[in-house]
Amino acid sequence: MTSNLHHRRPSQSIELDKSYELDDTRKDVKVKVSEEHDQKHTVSVAGTVESQVRVRRLFNTTQLFMFSLTSMGLWEGMCTNMYFALYEGGPYAFAWSIFICFFGAISQAASIGEMASIIPIAGAQYHWTWHLAPSRAKRSATWMQAWFTWFGYVSLLAGIANVTIILLESLIALNNPNYVAQGWHTSLLVIAMCVLQAGMNMYAFWLIPWVEFVAGIMHVCLFVVFIVVLAVMGNRHSANFVFTARNTSSGWSNQFVSFHLGMLTCVWSFTGFDNAIHMSEEVRKAKSAVPRAMFWSIFMNGVLGYAMVIAILVAMGTVEDALNSTSPIVAILMQATGSTGATTAMITGLFIISFAINLAMIASVSRLTWAWARDGGLPRQFAYVDPKQRVPVRAVWAVTLLVCILCLLNIGSSSYVAFGAITSLSSLALYASYAIAISSMLYARYSSKGGFQLGEWNFGRFGPYINVFALVYTLWMCIFLPFPSTLPVTGANMNYCGPVFLFVTLAAVALWFVRARKHWQGPNLTIIDFVMAQS
Repeated sequence: MTSNLHHRRPSQSIELDKSYELDDTRKDVKVKVSEEHDQKHTVSVAGTVESQVRVRRLFNTTQLFMFSLTSMGLWEGMCTNMYFALYEGGPYAFAWSIFICFFGAISQAASIGEMASIIPIAGAQYHWTWHLAPSRAKRSATWMQAWFTWFGYVSLLAGIANVTIILLESLIALNNPNYVAQGWHTSLLVIAMCVLQAGMNMYAFWLIPWVEFVAGIMHVCLFVVFIVVLAVMGNRHSANFVFTARNTSSGWSNQFVSFHLGMLTCVWSFTGFDNAIHMSEEVRKAKSAVPRAMFWSIFMNGVLGYAMVIAILVAMGTVEDALNSTSPIVAILMQATGSTGATTAMITGLFIISFAINLAMIASVSRLTWAWARDGGLPRQFAYVDPKQRVPVRAVWAVTLLVCILCLLNIGSSSYVAFGAITSLSSLALYASYAIAISSMLYARYSSKGGFQLGEWNFGRFGPYINVFALVYTLWMCIFLPFPSTLPVTGANMNYCGPVFLFVTLAAVALWFVRARKHWQGPNLTIIDFVMAQS
């Protein structure tokens, strides 16, 4: 292995795909060293790289598809996260926003899939920006985007963990009417679940592809159960209720704004569809398997999600009953089935799938953390891969610790309020990341004068139009993500994602000027060489 992991001067270029040459515009650094010192340095670099890339390619195409299909859990998200859609805009916002978000997300997935086919690597977005962005801006744009992507995924994982435990608490309350969920209950249960799943990711990772495979089958089967129960046993609301009924509980009298705020439930559920890409270095035939798995899983999830939204709206009771309940989906299922046992069984199914989603997300976010650490953005200690487990164990624990800290926000506040803040924050950070990557892709298409070559998975001449639509949709939704969800705004209901995102942006800018501008030269090219050779 050490023979092909030699250190390469920054001014050289590498060939990724026979037809795709990656330009590296770093300044050439002239260093005079003795031949003996150079050999020792080569061995040292090779050993360091080897300790950071020794993961196993466990996933085949089918397993990765099921991993991606399950980890999105879109129709389950429509069930568990419907509160804000009903609260902000009512049924009409829920019914139409899923349709709009599906086309927006599928265009994002198509654009990102094209980039993943060129360079399938765990760092994903920030690597693509490095290779596709204008030379003068690539270092700063890559630095900012990497922080947006990493921070967005950590907060997204915290939101999913929160939702999973809220489902568990709703099960407890359903079977024990005297139980009242407290913020510290949610925090304690999130910590317990994440520690257990971190252990699974570290010491039994070979099981994860099969766990997600089984969860994917359950994802489809449980969907059929829900649809049948809601269609046969639920209410029969008219199409007028489903597509035109509005709600003004949030205080927003402007229907245009309330509709877009209602869309944020669907936006959040579609966010993170690219998580399978961060597993690229553990996938066989990654250049074709990764984009296919991501694109077709989001397509299938979108179809299932839309069907579930319509089924829920047709079968539910009043909007007020859903909003006043501890869990809207529990109230809807209880009204439909009239049975605590049946409702318990169906919610248990949702909890199991949500548990599997969180398990997969820990794997994905830890790989992003691992990639960003070996590229110098995070402490390099987190880039270490355990030689026995072949897993970046330090990155797994780092991500788990961060999520456990974030979940403490539940203490002393409503779970829904804490979840709402995390929801908007993760979406805003990741959408900013998508916007930078897609903009870089468009720049490469139109500035290369025919020299830009796509990977084997692409949309050909339709690609630029898809990229433009994806970029417009992404930027448009970024406008509404920081909006307050309730009027009048108070300290308790304020949407803090805007100020926190601004703080993260300023922190990343400060790090850039203090350290990275002079010392950070971009992603590790030696590692890219190795990963691309194995793809």
